[in-house]
Amino acid sequence: MLPAARIAQLLHPFLGNTAIPAGLPAQLQTYLDLLLRWNVRINLTAVCDPEQIVTRHFGESLFAARLLRDTGLLAGTPTLSDVGSGAGFPGIPIKLLAPRLHLTLIESQNKKATFLREAVRTLNLGDVEVFCGRAGTWNRTATIVTLRAVEKFSSVLPAAAHLVAPQGNLCLLLGVGQLQSARQELGTLWEAETPVPIPLSDRRVVLVARKLRAESI
Repeated sequence: MLPAARIAQLLHPFLGNTAIPAGLPAQLQTYLDLLLRWNVRINLTAVCDPEQIVTRHFGESLFAARLLRDTGLLAGTPTLSDVGSGAGFPGIPIKLLAPRLHLTLIESQNKKATFLREAVRTLNLGDVEVFCGRAGTWNRTATIVTLRAVEKFSSVLPAAAHLVAPQGNLCLLLGVGQLQSARQELGTLWEAETPVPIPLSDRRVVLVARKLRAESI
């Protein structure tokens, strides 16, 4: 078991001077142990080293949460939909940092959706829904939609963007090589911020874009 103190230490580059909530390392320790146990049976992550999981998955997700929070997008009780959630990144760590968030984890693979339900139960998270299906069949919108490390990114991006409410925001965690195609796909309907490099990574960024108006029917 990776000590909670070590988890807090590993997360420092991603949260900077932000004080880590007192209970967060222990929650992430529980999440990590559950993920490692389930990963033996189903392929949740190719990363098996606990410290790398903390930095590459937890850290990246919390860095996105920090950006969203520092720009005021997590104020109040926003709704967030995490498309292609997989093992719960970035949706669950964002929820842990912003507990008032109304979260939907969208995952089309049944085994991964089952893991997500168990993670939500184990972490005792309220206001979280696990939707087992494709993004295009969710038929709702959210004020924030996140997308990270999904297969066929270029084909999933339009479906994720469609779920963002007017004046809502799309938060993409992606490689720099995907930036141009992401901007082209979003087009003039969106106002994109400057991509922010993710700590401890040379080619990973967070891109936040605001939907200016609803799509034409």
